[in-house]
Amino acid sequence: MILKQPWFRYALVTTLFWGVWGAFIEIPEKAGFPATLGYVAWAISMIPCALVALYGIRWKLETDLRSVGLGMLVGLLGAGGQLILFLALREGPAYIVFPFISLFPIVTILLSTLLLRERGNTRQWAGIAIALVAIFFLSYSPQATGTASGTRWIWLALIVFIMWGVQAYAMKFSNATMQSESIFFYMTISALVLVPLAIGMTDLTQPIFWGWKGPYLAGGVHVLNSIGALTLVYALRYGKAIIVVPLTGLSPILTVILSLIVYSVIPGPSLLFGIVLALVAIYLLSE
Repeated sequence: MILKQPWFRYALVTTLFWGVWGAFIEIPEKAGFPATLGYVAWAISMIPCALVALYGIRWKLETDLRSVGLGMLVGLLGAGGQLILFLALREGPAYIVFPFISLFPIVTILLSTLLLRERGNTRQWAGIAIALVAIFFLSYSPQATGTASGTRWIWLALIVFIMWGVQAYAMKFSNATMQSESIFFYMTISALVLVPLAIGMTDLTQPIFWGWKGPYLAGGVHVLNSIGALTLVYALRYGKAIIVVPLTGLSPILTVILSLIVYSVIPGPSLLFGIVLALVAIYLLSE
């Protein structure tokens, strides 16, 4: 059975946890807790996950230059991309930025195919193609509003698109020579290193909500994101990047379902189409 395969179990956890995270992360932001400070909460939430991971390997952290460099590269690509995304969203419309960036698995697939020589069968490639289309529709919100300021946001979005695609490839590449736990530890360090930048990007002249629905809820929700990141590293240890990354990119399907249940938000045609495609993709990729 597919559930007996480690890569699928870990990828499934990532997809589920990121789906729940996506459904509730907007609550702190709507309450008045800026997304940039949400980044700080996320970086802090990485710490307990990193400690649990290191405990599992009896604190035997790899400290050679190659491992440190690869781990920090993976972390900085992910965390740095998140900060650049904030800038892109300040100038560009979210309904264009998010669908475009969500297709970053294309970069991972290209790099993994060309450099890691990963291959898939006909069924898997069909699932990958359908998953990419599903990811686009699950991230596309035609009802969203937003105005574009200049063209810089296009280049910022392109940078994030490339950074996150390369990050997933680098994560798979690093797993070949170092422990997944070490990779995640350096990802945590990278996220914490960029905390001052996130604080500097915060508009402190605006009122910030410090109640329960602010930093505390953000911290709790971001733990889900951090756990999903950890299990993604494990999924890429055992599975092919060309399959794992598109599969975990389907997490918005759970976000949509939870939004329907919790917020009574009725999905539009594009979301419904995305859900159908996602289910087909999951079936094909879970061979």
